[in-house]
This record gives sequence, C-alpha cells and structure tokens, in this order.
Amino acid sequence: MPTKNKAHVLEDAEQLDAVLKRMKRAQGQVAAVVRMLEEGRSCEDVVHQMAAVGKAVNTAAFTLISASLKECLIEDGRNQAETTEKLQKLFLSLA
Repeated sequence: MPTKNKAHVLEDAEQLDAVLKRMKRAQGQVAAVVRMLEEGRSCEDVVHQMAAVGKAVNTAAFTLISASLKECLIEDGRNQAETTEKLQKLFLSLA
C-alpha cells in the first residue's frame, strides 16, 4: 500500500539529466549577470541575460513537472486526485 503524501522523486534518468543541464546553464547565466553588473554593463545587456536565466529555470521546471506527470500517471496505487492537485499547484507556481 503506498504511503500517503509521499513526495514524488523523478526516476527518469534522461529527463533528470536534461533538468540538471538546464539548471547548470542557468547557474552560469546567473554568474554572468553578477559579472555584468560588477563591470557596469548596460541595463539592456543585463536584462537580456536575466531573461535567459528565467527561461532556463522555467524550462527546467516544466521539464521536471511534465516528466513527473508522466511517471505519476503510470504508477499504480497513486491517489490520482491528489497527484493532479499537486501538479496543478506546481504549474501555477511558475505562472
């Protein structure tokens, strides 16, 4: 019998690798933003880099959620209503 309120951990190694790659890219982009600010770069350049950070993080989050959704849908014994509610909250947190 499944444990109630057990948090899902992504098991798809390929999807996990994709999320990690995007997050590492975002980490590098954040470092670039800090450097740009320290160097006195233009606001326009900094904002473009910040937008890239946001896109990388959001894409990683959507990838994680969609991969989790796929895994949750194929798991037997999960409370589907609870799973749906949790995933909806995750998607809305990105809005």
